[in-house]
Formats: sequence, C-alpha cells, structure tokens
Amino acid sequence: QVELVESGGGLVQAGGSLRLSCAASGRTDSRCHMGWFRQAPGKEREFVAAISRSGGTTVYADSVKGRFTISRDNAKNMVYLQVNSLTAEDTAVYYCAADEAWGFQPKNQDVYDYWGQGTQVTVSS
Repeated sequence: QVELVESGGGLVQAGGSLRLSCAASGRTDSRCHMGWFRQAPGKEREFVAAISRSGGTTVYADSVKGRFTISRDNAKNMVYLQVNSLTAEDTAVYYCAADEAWGFQPKNQDVYDYWGQGTQVTVSS
C-alpha cells in the first residue's frame, strides 16, 4: 500500500508559478512510476505529466510542455511538479498517482494503482 499526499496548490495570478509536491509513504521500496493528473470543473480528469521510477524518463501533455516540469527525489519519496506561466485553463484539482507496474504507460490513468486526494490550483486572470 502506498499513500500519497499532495500539497502546494493555491490561488495565483495568471503568469505566476507554483510548486506542487507529492509525498509518498507506505510501501515505497518498490518505487513506482509517478504521474500528475488534473481535473477542471465539469471536465474529465486528464494527464499532465509523468516520470519513470528511475527519473530517467519524463512525459508531458502537449498543453503543458515547456511550462511544467516534473521531478522526483527518491531518497525523500517525493515527487514535484513545477508549474510556470499559469493560465486560467490550468485551474483544476491536481492529483498525484503511483503505478507499481514494471512497464511505463504514463498517460493511461487505468494503470495507476494509488491516488492522492488532490490539491486545488486556481489561476485568476
């Protein structure tokens, strides 16, 4: 079992930045591929970014490429999402997710085994 807790969300003006954090606890010795997803009001949850268990591979949604950066610190069991140049379209609840499988399928929500409760990001224009 892996528990995930997100933090770092908040209210920010358009063009601003935030650093979202995801703390993993529990059975973290297996090391998971990690992903960030988001869900805006009235919309389906969508993929944002993912990082492989080693940290060697990162994948981004086209809508966030060049603005968001995912990283991880395996020694601290932490995953981060640096979000820059925010727009109103980035307003959403951001979720951290963990995938225990060997293969890396970053955009497939169904493969993720554990999810956090989410952190709200609101961008004012």
